[in-house]
Amino acid sequence: MHFPTFSSERSEIRHLPERCAEPLTGSRDHVMIGTISEWLWWDRLWLPGNLTWADLKDEEGLVYARASHLYVTVPYALVFLVVRYVFERLIATPLAASLGVTEKTRYKVEHNAVLEHYFITKSKHPGQADIDGLSKKCSWSSRQVERWFRRRRNQDRPGVLKKFREASWRMVFYLAAFIGGIIALYDKPWFYNLREVWNGYPRQSVLDSQYWYYILEMSFYFSLVLRITFDVKRKDFKEQIIHHWATLTLLAFSWCGNYIRVGTLVMLIHDSSDILLESAKIFNYAKWESTCNGIFVVFAAVFIVTRLIIFPFWIIHCTWVYPPDYYPPFFGYYFFNFMLVILLMLHIFWAYLILRMVKMFLFGSLTKDERSDNEEDEEGDGETSVTEDNDGHVKATNGCGAGGGANHH
Repeated sequence: MHFPTFSSERSEIRHLPERCAEPLTGSRDHVMIGTISEWLWWDRLWLPGNLTWADLKDEEGLVYARASHLYVTVPYALVFLVVRYVFERLIATPLAASLGVTEKTRYKVEHNAVLEHYFITKSKHPGQADIDGLSKKCSWSSRQVERWFRRRRNQDRPGVLKKFREASWRMVFYLAAFIGGIIALYDKPWFYNLREVWNGYPRQSVLDSQYWYYILEMSFYFSLVLRITFDVKRKDFKEQIIHHWATLTLLAFSWCGNYIRVGTLVMLIHDSSDILLESAKIFNYAKWESTCNGIFVVFAAVFIVTRLIIFPFWIIHCTWVYPPDYYPPFFGYYFFNFMLVILLMLHIFWAYLILRMVKMFLFGSLTKDERSDNEEDEEGDGETSVTEDNDGHVKATNGCGAGGGANHH
């Protein structure tokens, strides 16, 4: 299989600096765009000092990565959204039913204009003084006001079926991506010897397997960005946004700068633990407690090994220490490593959550997902929250942590 129109393409962005040098007859906006393009694709930002874009023109048998190849990720991301919609309804929903995953019956709040206005404009968690004031305005008791806010908050929280479908979709993708990554890398020398990553850099021809691995991963993460406001929101929502954009930026930059070999290794490392995380979530929602607990422990171990040991001490070591032996450091070298360090910081944050959950699990005090905004008991006094399973009981096993502790990456 050959990826489309690589060698015949003549309008690639990489050669924008050459075109921008031609006389421009357009408006000032065109001149400004041309200037920005010149700076954006300046050779010194992307390539070692002894090379220019002209040195990376396609030749017979050699095809180099170009920014224009990534345009296809936009329509592919939309395709992923369609496939996900079909998968969740035709596969994940029947699977949930077969495993006994059902939604908890929720009480619909009585319409109250005063409380709704306060809920939307001021706070979803009013203090006691505010509750007393609202109870006087509504001629309700404080207990009724508290119950109304609990039920109203629960209405905005995603149900267990939605969480199950989301976890199922991600698990299927990560599993397929991991298997595809192994197939693409198992026979490559840089999979076993990291110094081979830089052999011949940046004159490294793009392989078909590398192209599709990148395009599909980037399209998937782009689809997550498009869906992030509709997907399940957890306490690390901001970290998820940072992670998704950092991942897309890292992948796009590594493609344009021809850091493709190390990029595929980074993707493979991340996908390995994500499979276990999403699998544990699935069994958590299905209340398969022993299975969930076992997978979560394995996930925690794999996450620590891949994200906090292999990633910094093999991958970042490979991108930080080895390159100066082959070329002088330049902007791309520093920027790429900076983005890897951002990912490492996110890994440390999620590892902290994982280890805290493992500690509570081992000592029998784990009662909820550390990242999830758990559903509240609508009939209680507001002090008790239930697990993510929505079974109405606080249990260490049902809140085994599979739903949290680490983001998908």
